[in-house]
Amino acid sequence: MQGNIHSIETLGTLDGPGIRMVVFFQGCRLRCAYCHNPDTWAFRKGISTTSENIVEKAKRYKPYFKFNDGGVTFSGGEPLMQPEFLLECLKLCKREGIHTVLDTAGVGMGDYEEILNYTDLVILDIKHSNSIKYKDITGMDIGCYNEFKEALIRNKNDIWIKHVVTPGINDNLNNMREFEREVITFPDDMVKKVELLPYHTLGVYKYSELNVAYRLEGVEPLLKEKLYELKNCLSIEKLVR
Repeated sequence: MQGNIHSIETLGTLDGPGIRMVVFFQGCRLRCAYCHNPDTWAFRKGISTTSENIVEKAKRYKPYFKFNDGGVTFSGGEPLMQPEFLLECLKLCKREGIHTVLDTAGVGMGDYEEILNYTDLVILDIKHSNSIKYKDITGMDIGCYNEFKEALIRNKNDIWIKHVVTPGINDNLNNMREFEREVITFPDDMVKKVELLPYHTLGVYKYSELNVAYRLEGVEPLLKEKLYELKNCLSIEKLVR
């Protein structure tokens, strides 16, 4: 099956357990204020490839995957925006005994139940639990995220939760409390890890190259000390990395 990807990273260690091949899908509906990959937004750009080609490439790395549940991570962009292509990639991976991770913000085109049936782990990027703040950050209504969340809970997938902490947007105690309340709406046995990620400016140069205005112009990266302080205020600290 044909699909559109942005790029593939081999031997990654930051996008799920173990050593992984990371497939970055092209296309995303969200326009997050702090996004560092605006080059993945457009649906008509990227590299055209097939699910068969991706999995054939993944098979070459199976000797590395066998340690610590390594495997393939489907990221983006937003992989859920190409559901048929994603599903075929997942099915072919499972046929080869390859561990699968879906790295997503939960905003896609449906078919969630079947996609999740072939997904070993979901890395869920929670933008915000407050509908107004969610729309301000992403430009979209929170309803799409909630639809995916409901499917995820029904399917009882293991999940890692990540949350970007950005100065002036959510780097305070009240927002951390809102985030924590969102985390505990998931059953305890589903949530395996919670990660707070500091806002950075490594992808800002891409906005100039694409001639796109950067909404957080002038915002400095989050200090490590501030991130540590916010982590310590969460009562779910045993899960927090």
